[in-house]
Amino acid sequence: MQNKSPNVIIFLADDLGYSDIGGYGGEIRTPNLDRLASNGVKLSNFHNTPRCSPSRASLLTGIHPHQTGIGILTGNNAADGGYTGNLNNRCATIAEVLKSNGYITAITGKWHLTNSPNKPNGAWPTERGFDSFFGTLDGCATYFRPGTLTRGLLNVESEAENNPDFFYTDAIADEAVKFLKEKPAEKPYFLYVPFTAPHWPLHAREETIKSYAGTYDAGWDVIRAKRLERQKALGIIPKETELSPRDARVLSWEEETDKKWQARRMEVYAAMVTEMDDAIGTILNQIETNNEWDNTIIIFLSDNGACAETLPLDEIAEFRRAKNLMSTRTRDGRKVTLGNDPDVMPGGEDTYASYGVGWANVSNTPFRLYKRYTHEGGVMSPFIIHWPAGKLVNGEVNTSTFQLVNVAPTLYEAIGVTYPESLNGNKLEPLASGSMLPALKTSDSESSQLWWEHIGNAAIIRGKWKLVRQYDWDWELYDLTTDRNELKNLASANPDIVAELTAEWQRLANQYGVIPFRKTLEIYHNQGIRSTDSSHHI
Repeated sequence: MQNKSPNVIIFLADDLGYSDIGGYGGEIRTPNLDRLASNGVKLSNFHNTPRCSPSRASLLTGIHPHQTGIGILTGNNAADGGYTGNLNNRCATIAEVLKSNGYITAITGKWHLTNSPNKPNGAWPTERGFDSFFGTLDGCATYFRPGTLTRGLLNVESEAENNPDFFYTDAIADEAVKFLKEKPAEKPYFLYVPFTAPHWPLHAREETIKSYAGTYDAGWDVIRAKRLERQKALGIIPKETELSPRDARVLSWEEETDKKWQARRMEVYAAMVTEMDDAIGTILNQIETNNEWDNTIIIFLSDNGACAETLPLDEIAEFRRAKNLMSTRTRDGRKVTLGNDPDVMPGGEDTYASYGVGWANVSNTPFRLYKRYTHEGGVMSPFIIHWPAGKLVNGEVNTSTFQLVNVAPTLYEAIGVTYPESLNGNKLEPLASGSMLPALKTSDSESSQLWWEHIGNAAIIRGKWKLVRQYDWDWELYDLTTDRNELKNLASANPDIVAELTAEWQRLANQYGVIPFRKTLEIYHNQGIRSTDSSHHI
């Protein structure tokens, strides 16, 4: 028996690149996501924000992250004139809105929206509309014994510590399935499943890693080219699209001296994505068992572009001291190698590594730049929505241009609920944009104005034009209809357009409460924090 109101499930990947999954050109095995994509709608121009906390804030509230208190990450610099790093009371989460409309709500996975991950405060999940919570409160964690593992308001790190079979990706899925089995049958539900995969550290089961043996021996240049050809064949990328140049910091594969180690890094990363897909499949199977398939809105996306953070050995110790999220010993007492060491093959519990710039360049095919940047490589995401009862135009690539602030209004329109003007006596910021639903029900392409600011990196999209900059650099201007890769800067030839879009970007920055990044750097300096510290790059 179907609920009158549709159920909602949001799957959120962490640091997944645009081209990683099969439906977006990747060679990584993702049969469950590919199934959703084939029978749902794939958006080829969906944008997130450049970082995990801001994306989560925007996704769950329908407003821009600065308005929620999450202007950068979750550090609390309010006393010095910075952001609180805490989900504030001027926003309402999807869980809060739907719960007030008769839904039961749950989250299993990563939260990362509180400045107090070790002591409950008003920004913890169960204080923001979720009936139940199992997961981690901070930004990253080992997959074998994650720090800040919490059930409700109770720290349950011991559940992982004392279980030799614990693996976080599977635990997230198991808790989601438990919720689906035990929830009241008569109520619609909202289930939020934010995985940590494939965010570093590179951790996966050895048998899954071995299944990718040899897959990446040809190197990043070959893999990037093959992904682009598949993207063109799938209709994800226009056929005339050029591959952006390899990152200048990365050697050609022929010049690379640590090929075995480099290939192993990507093998582990691919295994992490496949294990996430397996976990999603487990949850989807339960939805089918519950006979809820047709009337469940299922969404999949990533929180930002691929991550090029390198975790150098000389910085990782400082990061550990700052965040206290990683142990120097495994559960059975072995020493953990913290950081990227070419003499240590990643993947096991005794390692803590990332996959680096070369493979992040692959993940973001065909774009350039990465997480933290507002160029396309930092803010492009796969986006799949599956809802058989919703009469969407399924099986097609939708080229409409949207971003995270469009998700909440889409769900509210689909369900038929009204976003409130206030909640618990607090006046709410209005939704920043409109619903995607009309575009999802036609083959017509729509475009809303998009806007970003993150650590001084900034952008605005209006129509075909994208104005974008890196912090303290000049504005660049690109025609996205002919240059998705942002390779041909047209700013000097179009000064009037640059001036107009710059003024609009600044107007919105003022409206959304952006604190100039120069001010943030002053705060960091006064606190003795280097702006390049790994602790600020989660």
